[in-house]
Amino acid sequence: MPQSTALDPTGRASALAALAGTATGDAVLDVLVVGGGIVGTGAALDAVTRGLSVGLLEQRDLASGTSSRSSKLVHGGLRYLEMFDFALVREALQERGLLLTRLAPHLVRPVAFLYPLHRTIERPYVGAGLALYDALAMAGKYDMGVPKHRHLFRRQIARIAPDLRTDAMTGAIRYYDCQVDDARLVVNLARTAAGYGAQVATRTRVTGFLREGERVVGVRATDLETGAELEVRARVVVNAAGVWTDEVQHLLGGELALDVEASKGIHLVVPRDRIRSEYGLVARTEKSVLFVIPWGRHWIIGTTDTAWDLDLAHPAASRTDIDYLLEHVNKLLTVPLDHDDVEGVYAGLRPLLAGKPGRGVGSAGEGEARSSTTKVSREHTVASPVPGLVLIAGGKLTTYRIMARDAIDLAVRDRHDVAPSHTERVPLLGAVGFEVRTNQRVALSRRSGLDVAHIDHLLGRYGGMIDELLDLVEQRPELGEPLPGAEDYLCAEVVYAVSHEGARHLDDVLARRTRISIETFDRGTVAVFAAADLMAGELGWDRARRDDEVDHYLRRVEAERQSQQKLTDQEADEARVSAPDIV
Repeated sequence: MPQSTALDPTGRASALAALAGTATGDAVLDVLVVGGGIVGTGAALDAVTRGLSVGLLEQRDLASGTSSRSSKLVHGGLRYLEMFDFALVREALQERGLLLTRLAPHLVRPVAFLYPLHRTIERPYVGAGLALYDALAMAGKYDMGVPKHRHLFRRQIARIAPDLRTDAMTGAIRYYDCQVDDARLVVNLARTAAGYGAQVATRTRVTGFLREGERVVGVRATDLETGAELEVRARVVVNAAGVWTDEVQHLLGGELALDVEASKGIHLVVPRDRIRSEYGLVARTEKSVLFVIPWGRHWIIGTTDTAWDLDLAHPAASRTDIDYLLEHVNKLLTVPLDHDDVEGVYAGLRPLLAGKPGRGVGSAGEGEARSSTTKVSREHTVASPVPGLVLIAGGKLTTYRIMARDAIDLAVRDRHDVAPSHTERVPLLGAVGFEVRTNQRVALSRRSGLDVAHIDHLLGRYGGMIDELLDLVEQRPELGEPLPGAEDYLCAEVVYAVSHEGARHLDDVLARRTRISIETFDRGTVAVFAAADLMAGELGWDRARRDDEVDHYLRRVEAERQSQQKLTDQEADEARVSAPDIV
């Protein structure tokens, strides 16, 4: 990587200056990506590693939408086996193995689930499906490290999951998928892309498109932190805005090439000791699939699947949503959970394609709709409704790399000087050196003065970049202390989030660079003060600015708590949007 991977405040300013410089026509980008989620950052990495000049604009923070609010699973999609879509499952399982073994072994790890069986006839049926699931994974090149399924009976379940009700069960099947901290995956993608030369600018909103005749030649944008307007010119603009896809398309006017609808999924976080089990759980409900997922010293319980047409930036979980999950998980448990057991709640929106791609976006001079060049898969669609614009929507976290590849393939389809995608051979930042550093964990503990548990924690979040954190602690020993109010994290991680990971506000640190906002009963309202002091020192905040940031975060938490007491989506949304964004 010829350039720095640090997404620091100076780097953001430099990126904005470089992007604004494209307006003169002397430095037009090959590809400009709109959207800083998993697909957008994946597309930026795919394009820049092909030798293209690349920019990325995100209106809020990296992964601030869907890509920080998923079930945090990297999986093949068991439900597609019932649809006989074996090719799709195999593709997703290959991506799972690739992430686990090559691209992000520091972030992705196997996780075991129990699939409860309630009728004798289910065992051969479900067992055959999971045998096929394992076989499709083994058919790929990257299946190392994921154990195969195993049949269990009630006596075994009582031993390994004593809080699971076995009275209505005939047994269970244990199988494995993988999990990832979704927001950290996005940040590492963005930093890796920056290391190859991509210009990454957050808190920058696209407000319109630049056109030359029928062709899109760039965008108009606003730096939300200064109010400065800029124009960014590019040969192709790739819209990877997720649930904001329709809004971006409306900037062109006319028909929508892709009709994207938002589906809300919520998750609860409860302490690990509330459910005694060595493994996670997965079960069907009448509306969705219920997951109980191990997450460090916590469980993540999800998810719902309901239509959402209210605020896209801050989807709200209602009390009805929470009650639904508690009701269904309690059907599996001997000791029921209640609202007092819930540490955190988060809601995310899935961008679902409402129908087939339309004929075009915008209006032709003679009033005729233009044709659309489109690539459709079961999970995602890529379209080029007008010259110079590519749209990508749908899909899931596991196959982000395939989506990114398809989008860039379409963006450069008329160019013969661009190499094919090769991101399957590009490890993300932190992957290199992870195994070596893991083998040195005890030595790292002795050298740094941190206990081995904290070293393991850092390895699981930063991988081979752990030396950068330890260097911070060596230079400033006070940063080796646990963050007051969130002792699972070190003070150094707050500073590093600002100096290397593009964090600009308390929300960025407490909700995405760390998971303090959902992993503590107080939702981070204790840790916020120490975090604000650390960030103020890095970003040059004065006392008034520091207090504004704290006040905003506290208002955000209170608005979320209020929304989670409301019975309807409308009431929950009104409560949540009462705390506006600080930018």
